[in-house]
Amino acid sequence: MARLTRKLLILLMLLVAGSHAAIADRLKDLTSIAGVRSNQLVGYGVVVGLAGTGDGSSGLTLQSLQSMVSQFGLVTDAANLTAKNAAAVMVTAELPAFMKPGQRLDITVSTVGGAKSLRGGTLLMTPMLGADGETYAIAQGNLVVGGLGVTGNDGSSVIINVPTVGRIPRGATVERMVETPFQSTDNVLLNLHQSDFSTSMRVADAVNEVFGPDVAVPLDASTIKVRAPMDPAQKVSFVSLLENIEVDPARPAARVIVNSRTGTIVIGGDVRVTPSVVTHGSLTVRINEDKQVTQANSLVQNAQGTVVTPGTPTVTDDTEIIIEEEPARAFIFDPGVDLSDVVDAINGVGASPADMVAILEALREAGSLRAEIIVI
Repeated sequence: MARLTRKLLILLMLLVAGSHAAIADRLKDLTSIAGVRSNQLVGYGVVVGLAGTGDGSSGLTLQSLQSMVSQFGLVTDAANLTAKNAAAVMVTAELPAFMKPGQRLDITVSTVGGAKSLRGGTLLMTPMLGADGETYAIAQGNLVVGGLGVTGNDGSSVIINVPTVGRIPRGATVERMVETPFQSTDNVLLNLHQSDFSTSMRVADAVNEVFGPDVAVPLDASTIKVRAPMDPAQKVSFVSLLENIEVDPARPAARVIVNSRTGTIVIGGDVRVTPSVVTHGSLTVRINEDKQVTQANSLVQNAQGTVVTPGTPTVTDDTEIIIEEEPARAFIFDPGVDLSDVVDAINGVGASPADMVAILEALREAGSLRAEIIVI
């Protein structure tokens, strides 16, 4: 009974895996609509209310405080101000497409001076500018800081996370909308996240199968032009149907991705190796340096007889060289070898990530590796 239950469980797992493999991707996951994009905003502001962790005597912060105070009709000199509880900051945000005036944005606040922490601070009204220099949002509010920094009188300090960066959820109000060509264009351009001629053709075929022939035309490996309704009021419902069409993407090109910093290697499923022989071994040379000290003695004759006196010691270098060479291991790749065979063969000889990269590069230079090696 237990054996039958185990077989049923394995069969169920295979059926579930097969059903997942058959599920295609939606167009909203494969593509983006041309012109529908977010925009970056940036602003310069001042955070006040810090508990002595501000910029101190920073000239930039003092000048900013003086300028801000003068807007309220007060005249003061920068020498009369202190920035111990204030900090100059840069404020950044991302303005999504179709955001209307009055809607709220999350913002990130980062110090630009010598402030130690922004914990407990309040950002004063800060204009958020776009790439064209126009104001698109106004930011203000109390900061949420996940980091912590403590400094003792003896100079010791403890810093947890990053106390010089904070966030203000819904801390900016949109003041201006960014116009998009979505309603004014006669066509919807779908841009693939990863360029591929085969996938571009499959997307066009899937759209034409749903909406009729010649509705979608692939322009290149990245863009598919889709004819949209003439009535702008129907364009939203059309795109809603369009982005939920399921497409089975083409298999990606064979690539081997190598992260030189972490030693991570990712081998694509379509990597193939033609018939070849690989020999792998390692040579270790270990050198031990030591000193041999020989004490010389001198014999001196005197009235009491012969006396032994210590002489100048002799120091001799003693070098030991040990060479350890593991036997070279050879393995053969037969025709039609796929990913699992490549990994099993390389792991079978105990190759490190660096050795694996060397083997793959040697195979590529020999013309046996049917893949592109990309180092990131």
